[in-house]
Amino acid sequence: MQISKRSINDTLEKQVRGMWYQLIADTKTSGEAQLVFDELLTETETTAISKRVAVAYWLSKKRSYENIKQNLKVSSATIASVQQGMDRAGWKLALRRVMADEWATKWNGKIKDWLKR
Repeated sequence: MQISKRSINDTLEKQVRGMWYQLIADTKTSGEAQLVFDELLTETETTAISKRVAVAYWLSKKRSYENIKQNLKVSSATIASVQQGMDRAGWKLALRRVMADEWATKWNGKIKDWLKR
C-alpha cells in the first residue's frame, strides 16, 4: 500500500490516529488482536512490526547484531534503528509488556507443574 503524498488537515489526522490508537487499546486478548490486525495489516506490515519488536527484545537480552541478523533475517540498519529508539518511552513500554508476558508465562508453567505434584 502506498501512502498518498497529499496530507489531510491536522484535525482530521488527529481523529484518524485517535481511532487507530483506541482500536489497539480496545483489543482484549492476543487472539482478538491477531484477528483484527491480520485483516487490517498486510503480511509485510505485520512481519516488519513483529521483527522490530523481536529485535528490541533480543537486544535487551544482549544478543549480538550478528545473531539477530542471522535468526530474524534483518539488516544491521534495522537493528541500529531499533536500538537507537529503545531509550524512548514507547519502546520502553513495549518491552516492559513483552517481558511481563514472558514472566507470567514462565510462572504459570511453574505453578501448573507444582500443582500437579
